[in-house]
Amino acid sequence: MRYRFTMRGIISWGTYLPFRRLDRTTIASVAGSGGGKGTRSVASYDEDTTTLGVEAARVALRDCPDAHPLSLWFATTEPAYLDKTNATAIHAALRLDSGVPAYDALGSIRSTLGAIRAALDSSSTSLVVTADRRGSLPGSPDESAGGDGASSVLIADDASDAPVLAEIVAWESLTEEFLDRWRTPGDMRSRQWEERFGETRYTDLGARAIAALLSTTGLSVDAIDHLIVVGPHDRANSAVAKKSGVASDRVVDTLGTNVGNTGAAAPLLVLASVLERALPGQRILLLVLADGADAVLLRTTPAISQHKASRPVSEQISAGAPVAYGKYLAWRGLLPVEPPRRPEPARPSSSAAARNTKWKFGFVGSEDEDGVVHLPPADGDWSMRPMSEVLGTIVTFTIDRLAYSQSPPVVFAVVDFDGGGRLPVELTDVDPEDVAIGGRVEMTFRKLFTADGIHNYFWKARPVRVNGVEG
Repeated sequence: MRYRFTMRGIISWGTYLPFRRLDRTTIASVAGSGGGKGTRSVASYDEDTTTLGVEAARVALRDCPDAHPLSLWFATTEPAYLDKTNATAIHAALRLDSGVPAYDALGSIRSTLGAIRAALDSSSTSLVVTADRRGSLPGSPDESAGGDGASSVLIADDASDAPVLAEIVAWESLTEEFLDRWRTPGDMRSRQWEERFGETRYTDLGARAIAALLSTTGLSVDAIDHLIVVGPHDRANSAVAKKSGVASDRVVDTLGTNVGNTGAAAPLLVLASVLERALPGQRILLLVLADGADAVLLRTTPAISQHKASRPVSEQISAGAPVAYGKYLAWRGLLPVEPPRRPEPARPSSSAAARNTKWKFGFVGSEDEDGVVHLPPADGDWSMRPMSEVLGTIVTFTIDRLAYSQSPPVVFAVVDFDGGGRLPVELTDVDPEDVAIGGRVEMTFRKLFTADGIHNYFWKARPVRVNGVEG
């Protein structure tokens, strides 16, 4: 199916890579097989696709403060909940108005394309959020090749909220039913048919989609400045890129060496890495091979030269820190470890959470008539004080090796926030020996624990890092 658009496209984007990296060379010595070269991104024990998505969306909104999304779409292959919309937690954490609808697009990597199409078909500003945690059994190819991450885009008409940075010019979509990769509900690993089968089918689909797009637009392959080919079948992606006719120096690195294949997050994550260095007037062909082929042509506008991403993908890659393979397995629930000998936490109260949504999800405090900031918010007719984007300073801390945690020890700190407000808060993405009084922190949306299938989401603090160094 063909689509042509008139100056509607991306006005902002945001990406998020978890702090931890797994060295693939450490896998085989433990698992007996698998591994390889390079690293893959690893979500922490307190991160799931919902929390990953929140972090990417915050960046997109922070970089475009005048944007007011009127719809939210969330795509992932690994939702935190079924029978419940996961996008509503993202909606609450971003403090969007209740009149802004939030929807999930779940189950496959192609769900990302469905969410983008829904945003494009809208007449208002839309926020598309994608996130995935990819993995499989220890020592498997999927474990090594996968990666965890999130990406987001704000899509709007030109100058509705902000100028379009990358116009979506055309879209060719092909759909075919064939069983190449699948995962049944509840299974933690994907299964794959013989590799050559999927490679053959996707090579043909990709070539047809590219040819149709070039025919529709009247362009030649020489007019493509950047070619992105992503999908769950890495060998097919490489084959299509080689046979596309696009010069090899214009084929985009899909971050497999140091991040991994991030599934539903990959199309927008890799696209963001290109937009961060793209020049005005360049054409980007995004080809996604998943249950068919979607070829999307974007053209950057003069406005992109004035846009600076606050958290470039390259900086996030270089800022990562290692995680041991054993800890990775424990975080994934693949290696049972002795828990702290303390009672496990009780099931969170749904009714209590509903009464405190602005605080629990949005991290909104209050400010009294004397300008004193209260965290959590105090009772009274006082003004609300959103705090999720406010930095703070550690005034004291403790390391608790006895409290229940999925990844002990627990590091608690008392944080003084810039402009007022003090709160005891758990630290994350930090090694205990690196914590210091006076350290600067920022807030991040995380999962405190899960009990009886209920994820207890709240905010933690993490060190502010500049080029990988704590500030």
